[in-house]
Amino acid sequence: MRWVWWAVRRLAGGVGVLWAVATIVFVAIRLIPGDPALAILGGPGSQASAEAVARVRHEYGLDQPVLVQYAVFLGRLATLQLGDSYAFRTPVATLLGQQLPVTLTLAVAGLVVAWVLAIVAAWWSTQRGRFAAGLTSALSVTASVMPHFWLGSVLIVVFASALGWVPAVSDGTARGWVLPVLTVAVPVAGYLAETVRDGVVDAQQSAFALAARGRGETRLGLFSRHLLRHAALPGIALSAWAFGSLVSGAVVVESVFALPGIGRALVTAVTQRDMPLVAGIALVSAAAYVVVLAVADLVERVVDPRTSAGSSARNGGARGGTARRRGPGRPADAR
Repeated sequence: MRWVWWAVRRLAGGVGVLWAVATIVFVAIRLIPGDPALAILGGPGSQASAEAVARVRHEYGLDQPVLVQYAVFLGRLATLQLGDSYAFRTPVATLLGQQLPVTLTLAVAGLVVAWVLAIVAAWWSTQRGRFAAGLTSALSVTASVMPHFWLGSVLIVVFASALGWVPAVSDGTARGWVLPVLTVAVPVAGYLAETVRDGVVDAQQSAFALAARGRGETRLGLFSRHLLRHAALPGIALSAWAFGSLVSGAVVVESVFALPGIGRALVTAVTQRDMPLVAGIALVSAAAYVVVLAVADLVERVVDPRTSAGSSARNGGARGGTARRRGPGRPADAR
């Protein structure tokens, strides 16, 4: 039952997040200056007649009160009817099916690389003395504040233009993914490295670490088998936030490296007031974040069983305390 309630809470929270995102998108699109009917007809440069504009307003329900439009908008989203893109003249579901895998690949690969960099940095900083610890901390803080567009530009200049090791833009090969993945991974790796390093430092003085040393455990074995599991828990909790940061960073990175993902499509959709596409991208991104948040919570419970057992233990302790206060053989409703 504990897992059932956990799934119910996650599902309810996910529905709430999606509703909030849909509402924000609906309000934000209408705050952008310009007429959405003109955007549907091709923008202000289309020189559409007043009759054509009025016809489009009626066809898309733009002449209805705002609350009616909002209700219709939520109803369509609830039935997964995302509509057609104004800018691309294509069903939104088709566009998302074509472009979403690119963005998800970039985000997942970036998260994996960020974790690898964070673990390597935590190992080196905790095993190589104070100088290594200070240098790693400075590099981690610097990496965490690097803007994506600046970091991507520097990587292109150094590794593509100067050294010629990888292409400057995506060319459909594995080499074309190197710079985009590094661009999104390095800032996240800075946060994770600091978090994991602090966890390793705290765990080094714990009883289980001292016991492992007493059994003759090597430094690498102590780090990989004992310290890392303890230190990774805060990083796992941050992974959901990191994934959200990677998806948002994809908007810039995909434009810099010409990747055909939802980030580039979102920029076009916002500038052209393409509400169906904006809503579809926002909802899919929010749904991915909700799923990753649930997965991170599940992994944290698997790595540290005390996370899931804590609530039941507390509840059981409370029930036991109540029983003890009643005393043996005394009915619950005794006066």
